[in-house]
Amino acid sequence: MSVKMSTSSPEAVKKLLENMQADLRSLSMECKKKFPPVKEAAESGIVKIKTIAARNTDILAALKENSSEAVQPFLMGCGTKEPKITQLCLAAIQRLMSHEVVSEAAAGNIINMLWQLMENGLEELKLLQTVLVLLTTNTIVHDEVLSKAIVLCFRLHFTKDNITNNTAAATVRQVVTVVFERMVAEDQKFKGLTEEPPAVPGNSNRRSVSSLRPSAKDAYMLFQDLCQLVNADAPYWLVGMTEMTRTFGLELLESVLNDFPEVFLQHQEFSFLLKERVCPLVIKLFSPNIKFRQGSSSSASSPAPVEKPYFPICMRLLRVVSVLIKHFYSLLVTECEIFLSLLVKFLDGEKPQWLRAVAVESVHRLCVQPHLLQSFCQSYDMKQHSTKVFRDIVNALGSFIQSLFILPGAGNTSSTSTPQDTVRHQIKCVMTCVCGVAVFCPRVDAVCVFAVAHEVWEEMVNACWCGLLAALSLLLDASTDETATESILKAELSVASLCGRLSLVTPRDAFITAICKASLPPHYALTVLSNAANLSNKVYSIQGQSVQMVSPSSESHQQVIAVGQPLTAQPQGTVVLTAKNIQCMRTLLNLAHCHGAYLGTSWQLVLATLQHLVWILGLKPAVGGVLKPGRAVEGPSTVLTTAVMTDLPVISNILSRLFESSQYLDDVSLHHLINALCSLSMEAMEMAYGNNKEPSLFAVAKLLETGLVNMDRIEILWRPLTAHLLEVCQHPNARMREWGAEAITSLIKAGLSFKHEPPLSQNQVEIQSDDLKSVLVQSLVIDWTRLQLLLLNPLKELSNVLHTDIRQKQLECVLQILQNQGDSLGPGWPLVLGVIGAIRNDQGESLIRTAFQCLQLVVTDFLPTMPCMCLQIVVDVAGSFGLQNQELNISLTSIGLLWNISDYFFQRGEAITEELEREEAVLLKQAQDKGEPLNRPFHPAPPFDCLWLCLYAKLGELCVDPRPAVRKSAGQTMFSTIAAHGTLLQPLTWNIVVWKVLFHLLNCVRKSSTTADKEKIESGGGNILIHHSRDTAEKQWAETWVLTLAGVARIFNTRRYLLQQLGDFFKAWEVLLDHIQSAALSKNNEVSLAALKSFQEILQLVTPMKDMDKLDVLAAMDVPPVLMESLQGSGPGRPLVRSDSLAERLVQRYGAQPSLPPPGEELDDSALWWSAWNTWYRIGTECTRPPSGGKDKLVFVPSQPFLTALIQIFPALYQHIAGGFSMEDLKKLGVILHGAVSVPISSDSSPFILPSYTEAVLTSLQEAVLTALDVLQKAICVGSENLQVMYPAIFEQLLLFVEFSCKPPQYGKMETKHVANAKYNQAEWVALNYVPFAERSLEVLVDLYHKTACHKAVINEKALQNIIKTLRIPLGLKYACPAESTWKLAVSSLLKVLSIGLPVARQQASSGKFDTMWPELANAFEDFLFTKSTPPDNRSIQEFQRNEAIDVEVVQLISTEILPFANFIPKEFVGRIMSMLNKGSIHSQSSSFTEAEMDIRMREEFSKVCFETLLQFSFSNKVSTPQEGYISRMALSVLLQRAQDVLRRFVNDERLSGRCPLPRQQVTEIIFVLKAISTLMDSLKKTQPENVDGNVWAQVIALYPTLVECITCSSPEVSSALKDALGPFKDFMQPPVSKVQNGES
Repeated sequence: MSVKMSTSSPEAVKKLLENMQADLRSLSMECKKKFPPVKEAAESGIVKIKTIAARNTDILAALKENSSEAVQPFLMGCGTKEPKITQLCLAAIQRLMSHEVVSEAAAGNIINMLWQLMENGLEELKLLQTVLVLLTTNTIVHDEVLSKAIVLCFRLHFTKDNITNNTAAATVRQVVTVVFERMVAEDQKFKGLTEEPPAVPGNSNRRSVSSLRPSAKDAYMLFQDLCQLVNADAPYWLVGMTEMTRTFGLELLESVLNDFPEVFLQHQEFSFLLKERVCPLVIKLFSPNIKFRQGSSSSASSPAPVEKPYFPICMRLLRVVSVLIKHFYSLLVTECEIFLSLLVKFLDGEKPQWLRAVAVESVHRLCVQPHLLQSFCQSYDMKQHSTKVFRDIVNALGSFIQSLFILPGAGNTSSTSTPQDTVRHQIKCVMTCVCGVAVFCPRVDAVCVFAVAHEVWEEMVNACWCGLLAALSLLLDASTDETATESILKAELSVASLCGRLSLVTPRDAFITAICKASLPPHYALTVLSNAANLSNKVYSIQGQSVQMVSPSSESHQQVIAVGQPLTAQPQGTVVLTAKNIQCMRTLLNLAHCHGAYLGTSWQLVLATLQHLVWILGLKPAVGGVLKPGRAVEGPSTVLTTAVMTDLPVISNILSRLFESSQYLDDVSLHHLINALCSLSMEAMEMAYGNNKEPSLFAVAKLLETGLVNMDRIEILWRPLTAHLLEVCQHPNARMREWGAEAITSLIKAGLSFKHEPPLSQNQVEIQSDDLKSVLVQSLVIDWTRLQLLLLNPLKELSNVLHTDIRQKQLECVLQILQNQGDSLGPGWPLVLGVIGAIRNDQGESLIRTAFQCLQLVVTDFLPTMPCMCLQIVVDVAGSFGLQNQELNISLTSIGLLWNISDYFFQRGEAITEELEREEAVLLKQAQDKGEPLNRPFHPAPPFDCLWLCLYAKLGELCVDPRPAVRKSAGQTMFSTIAAHGTLLQPLTWNIVVWKVLFHLLNCVRKSSTTADKEKIESGGGNILIHHSRDTAEKQWAETWVLTLAGVARIFNTRRYLLQQLGDFFKAWEVLLDHIQSAALSKNNEVSLAALKSFQEILQLVTPMKDMDKLDVLAAMDVPPVLMESLQGSGPGRPLVRSDSLAERLVQRYGAQPSLPPPGEELDDSALWWSAWNTWYRIGTECTRPPSGGKDKLVFVPSQPFLTALIQIFPALYQHIAGGFSMEDLKKLGVILHGAVSVPISSDSSPFILPSYTEAVLTSLQEAVLTALDVLQKAICVGSENLQVMYPAIFEQLLLFVEFSCKPPQYGKMETKHVANAKYNQAEWVALNYVPFAERSLEVLVDLYHKTACHKAVINEKALQNIIKTLRIPLGLKYACPAESTWKLAVSSLLKVLSIGLPVARQQASSGKFDTMWPELANAFEDFLFTKSTPPDNRSIQEFQRNEAIDVEVVQLISTEILPFANFIPKEFVGRIMSMLNKGSIHSQSSSFTEAEMDIRMREEFSKVCFETLLQFSFSNKVSTPQEGYISRMALSVLLQRAQDVLRRFVNDERLSGRCPLPRQQVTEIIFVLKAISTLMDSLKKTQPENVDGNVWAQVIALYPTLVECITCSSPEVSSALKDALGPFKDFMQPPVSKVQNGES
């Protein structure tokens, strides 16, 4: 269109006119001389053109009309046959043609003129050019003109000039094409117009032509004549043909048939030509090829030699046949059968090589059209009596391929003569043929496959598979080109896939086997695929050089990319993997990936092969089952060429995608895949038995991968999958079972975390009352439960595996499940807890540690989310961790967990109770339906209480564990738990707690303790040193006994009012006391002491107050103080709930009003207390009884702290039994107190108990004894009259203790040493220092006497006499006492007692109750004042003076308390007192004193006081009897006489001595006498004169002269004393008469 526009534009027209005129001018110029007519014609032409241009607007149309005239000058010019002119004219004519200004007539003239030029052989190329321009620019040339033009071209084709020949040939081809193109254009133009039906074509071509349009008619005539010419007949239409070749004719026929098939298919006339002309022609021309046999020409010459096939014709014929079959099969079914049979024959081995080659090419053209092949099968193979064309084609191709690979030299010489390139080309061609046949299936999609009858495809496959397989296998084996290999593999894959779709198992397996064999190294493959049992073994991959290697069946060369050992049990040299193997492997992967659904049982083949390849390439499974390039475990490292290294990640990726795509398989195909993997895995397992080589993990890894991607339908494959993996987990090969465990745990984790429909979450289950909803929800719950149990079951099964590594994996899996899905486990909890709890002592620490981590997580995070029925399992599991003996810390921590669990029970009590009761009701109903009793531990108790009982029972087991730390921790936890949370239990449950838990535990502990080993334990494991107090099993059990007893006692203490309601409380109390007694009498100090502490504790029970404030309400309800404050004692200190909320909850649980015990109930307690008193007495008696043998060093002696504690219990106990405490009981007590104080202590503990000997401190035992007596006497004091008869007994007891100061008690026959002499490192017994105790007892005694002196019982029982009698002992010993403080205290006590007691004694003088006391008192005074013991030499003067002062005090007491009341006192006593005073006043000197001390040592002060008292009493006017006066006067007279003697002796000695001083004693004596005289003078001065006897006066005055004589004494001390003695005499130097008179009157 654009060309037309450009030629008809004004500029173009203008240019055309100018050119024409220029051409005519040139012509005119050229012909001016030689050809005048031409010149004229040219000039007239110029004028003509100008005229046309001037007259017409549409110049081109006008030109066309007048074209004959316009062309005429040029035609004339051509007629000149002058080359230059001819060229010019032809150019001008071409210009006109190209502007389409040539009419039909002009065209005819032009053709005629060209024909003449042709015949003259002028400008042949220009001629062809001109014809071509004429025919292509317009359609005006038809019929004879056209035929003439075509013939002209044909004739030029057969000239002798090569250039002309070739140009003409091209022109002919173009012209033929133009003729048919015109026809096609014409058909397009008339398309849609109704045509009259054409006449039925007969034999006459004329008839048939009449119905055709012009262009069609031309085409028809042309095609018909081409057939005629090829057949060597005369043409009908192409008149004038002189020469023609068949090859050229066949080429033209082929091009027409190939380019314009629609012409023949749409027009019956043309169809007729095909059938009637073309096909017979082809068959006729084929005949020489059919008859000819390879090698027959070389035989002896026959009479009628066979025409040889002619290659050019043969080749072109085959092309025509290809086109006919390709385009006109539907028209020529029968003819095509002949053609195809011919083609098959041409492939025969006896035909010439070139013929076979061209036949292959033709077949190739057909094979690439699937619909054709399908038609062949339908039209021939499936018809009964028809040739099996399709089968024959495939088989022929197969045999052709085989023949290509027959090695030369087998007599077949012609094959060797074929050039190598030709063979290569043939191979390529035949390969594409075969591949074309093979690939026909994927071109037809699945819908089409089954739309076309299924049988067609089956028939095709059955017909061709054997031939195809043979051909493809050969080609694949020989192929060295990657692309070619790819095509062959693609073909095999396609067939395999189609067979799979059509369920044709044998061909499918055959093709898959072929691919598998090609994937593996040559000889190796055969064994693997024939014997699928030996699939799995170890292989090494070694660095492969890029070597050339010869394939076993061809001389192809492949690059080796890996060399290794084969996967068989016996090593067989090395195998090589080539690039082709890897290519085949990829195809195999592709097959499995894209067509897995059709593989069925072939999965086994495919997977086995992949396993081997993966192994050789050294791919190892990684997380999730993905295979990654790894390193071989044994042997040399896996090293591969770079060529394969880059491929590995890709292969790995494809492998993963292959198993990922299993999610798109249907259930049956999936099962096929799983079964194949399982059987592969079984074989791998068998291989791995009995050798240490690394096993093949391919199957296990891929089972995992398959499971992971099919989670949405996991139920379908779960059982076979996990059942197999569980077997793998038990395999002896560690690596194998490790992967089994990895697979199974990964699958379980993935299954639980997968978003299932309905989801695996607990929160969907709130069953409503609506029927439909409830049914739906219930079914969902059941589904969910079932699926979850299904998923978790394999995890539980792993517990049966004995291998530690598997259990480790299992527990790690549990830990991850808890961390990720713990909240949604629900019905899976029992399974999970079962796994955690399935620990055994032979499993090693790390396993137990991991399992315990899981348990910790459960207890800290998941108790609220699990069903309450699982709480008991949690308790059991925690308990089993406590009992395991591998890891002590875990045992201890698990006990802590049990405490946490108990806390949880406590805080969530109500919710747990509700849920458990709901479950209980369901279980009960189920049990009743079955007619069985409900089987549950502690059944009669309510379910919530049972939970507690299970907890206590578990802790009870732990309390008797062999390890001391566990026992200790469990004990503390158990008692703390019962103390803190016992309030939640029903009263009846307490009965079980007491008898089945607490007392059972006490019995076990007592038994273990008493039978425990006494062997010393060197260390506590590792380098831990054990303290000496815990270095035997016995000592360690002792600690447990201590804890247990204390705990039980504490519970009895805090829960007494609750326990008392149980009915058998008294029995329980007795049992508890029995336990306390046996513990107290245990030979272990720690146990015995603790038993007493427990005893103390149970005695501290409090009776509730009457006022009802909040705390007391709680106390009444038996909430321990523990809950109101924080927990005391040694349990794990945990913050507890606030007391207000607790109070509310307790009120809710036990009813609104807490009940107090009724008033009378407290009386019942007395039985308990008397029982306790009896126990106390038995313990005291047993432990204070002295041992019978004396010498035995191994004798057991109770410790001081024990005895102290024992005695300290008494005050608390006494409070409860005071009412009935009798004298009998008091005596029992006295025995025990006395016994306890008498017990010695061992020398090695004495430094810790005893104060240093010099300190006067009581031991705590002694304190306790005195406290006990103190409690008793205070009780008697405030008690009734009849209690006061006990006072004397107490005095008696105290006096016994006082005696200890001088006579320490004996403990049986044991030898005791004084503490100062004991050696600490020897096993000796040390007597205590009893002095402070005795002294303290004495103080208590004095104090008590002070309060009770006037009590009747005290007077009647002669308490005072006893006191004096006892005190006489230390007083008599005086300096011989063990401690000086003793006699001093005794003196002061005696003075205090007498100051109170003497007035009472005087009052009671008449009753005679004190008669025996006076002599005792006199003895005491005498023993003390005139002691037989001498003071120690090292006394200081100050001490001596202090001691003298004490003596003076006694004399002063006599002077104030006794002598003034002499008339109430027995005479004998007074007489003894006077003689004592007398003895004191004339004290003899001690010879041991030094001179300087003489005056002090003579106890002058004492003598003076005695003398004064004597005088005072002598001059007293209150003398009741003459006898007393006599005694005193006598004493005075003796004293004065003695003074006179001493003075005289002194004066005489003084004179005799001269200047020498007198002895010191004598000086002291004289000073003493002088002082006595001055004292007497003082007394006389104070006394009434009438009380002084005259005789006394005479003696006093007689002294005066003697005193005066002493004045000459030189001693200053004597002079001083003399002055004091003489001084008083002045008072009497009055006229004496009046005094005498006064005195007498």
